[in-house]
Amino acid sequence: MSTESGTSTSTQSADGGSDEGRLHPALTALAWLWVVVPFGYGFSQLVIKIPALFGS
Repeated sequence: MSTESGTSTSTQSADGGSDEGRLHPALTALAWLWVVVPFGYGFSQLVIKIPALFGS
């Protein structure tokens, strides 16, 4: 039987490991804004245009 012992992770749990794989909270917030702002704009435009599809 062979086991997969060659794998490793770049971050360790809360026992004081490396923070190599973690992103800065400001960068995470910027990434979320990068996605949410255009999505919100597109969704608002969709809501505005929906009545025209069903109206006369």
